[in-house]
Amino acid sequence: MAAIVQLTPYTNVPETARISADPQAPEFVQNPYGFYQQLHAVSAPAFWDQYGHWCFASFKDVSALLRDKRFGREILHVATREEIGMPQPQAHTADFDLTEQYSLLNLEPPGHTRLRTLVNRAFVSRHVEQLRPRILKLANEMIDAFQDQDSVDLIKAFAAPIPAIIIAEMIGLPAESAPQLLAWSNRMVAMYMFGVTREVELDANAAAAEFTDYLRGVIAERRKQPREDLLTHMITAEQNGERLSDEEVLSTAILLLNAGHEATVHTTGNGVKSILESGLDPATLFTSDAQTAATVEECLRFDAPLHLFTRYTLSDMDYNGIALRKGDVVGMLMGAANRDPARFANASSFDPFRTDGANVSFGAGIHFCIGAPLARIELQIALSTLFERLPRLRLAEPPQYNDVYPFHGLQKLMVRWD
Repeated sequence: MAAIVQLTPYTNVPETARISADPQAPEFVQNPYGFYQQLHAVSAPAFWDQYGHWCFASFKDVSALLRDKRFGREILHVATREEIGMPQPQAHTADFDLTEQYSLLNLEPPGHTRLRTLVNRAFVSRHVEQLRPRILKLANEMIDAFQDQDSVDLIKAFAAPIPAIIIAEMIGLPAESAPQLLAWSNRMVAMYMFGVTREVELDANAAAAEFTDYLRGVIAERRKQPREDLLTHMITAEQNGERLSDEEVLSTAILLLNAGHEATVHTTGNGVKSILESGLDPATLFTSDAQTAATVEECLRFDAPLHLFTRYTLSDMDYNGIALRKGDVVGMLMGAANRDPARFANASSFDPFRTDGANVSFGAGIHFCIGAPLARIELQIALSTLFERLPRLRLAEPPQYNDVYPFHGLQKLMVRWD
């Protein structure tokens, strides 16, 4: 199952706690923050009718729930399908489900611990710091390629290629494969969006099959001719005498490729939009490494790339007065938490100089984004280089967000600089 969804209806939900908002309505897609302001106004969890489960919007609640081990991304390790009303796997999504079977995003300990330990060293800060020259080179190459044009879609020409190429090269795939990897990824992540149709399921499954076939071929190559890359490491690394199976390697590689660019692309586009619409002088936002880092953190807080993350309740409990059963879903609204007026001064204002900066855009707890150090470096280099090279950058047309909730990113970002 691609996204965690509520399987059996909640009971005894007070009408006063219910709230309604269609995540595909044009006004919501363009500005979900009005909905979040309603949630903050009542200062209590709300039952989101369209999703059919409780959602938490405060920074305090979201931070706590992301770390609470009474909730998990996995449920079948503590319950049967029959017990919680989970349907059997569907034949038409079998290839997609295979890629999800050992996904770090969905596993709980001990499986999660084993997989994350084997992969983690490639993403620690000291390792990804070595990628700075490569990221800088890519950023300049992308700008070189379009700077003589009158205008450009910055998403396609700049935001998307850089993280896709970097994560591909880290795993051990050629930079030239990045466009195809992006195409597969975009088709697959549609399975996480609100309102998935059978057509989307079939297309995502086909993309998963193609992606898997491609990676199986590369894995077979690496077994014969190991290299200094993450794929070889995953194939050969041992923990307590155990190695990853091909299925575990496939799931992990696909997750890293998909997650390794999705959030960074959205944050780059959203961040450029936020800076250009703020009225601030971009030259003041990247005056030092510390200020560059602070600007990136504010971009992550102000217009996050992922707005909703869900988890299963692992046992019956009373959570702050809400009766939860084993298998119930709870939603953590990271996009709302990042704009919580109880946590941030002038929460709805873009302020890269704020002293109360923080965000939950990368999650927290055991599922804290493994690629966060890499994403931060990519964003710092991409944004600072862009505004250094094109100091007169401005919007060429009003940006429009894409209908991809719970993701939050722009369809395109047309800019000029003459």
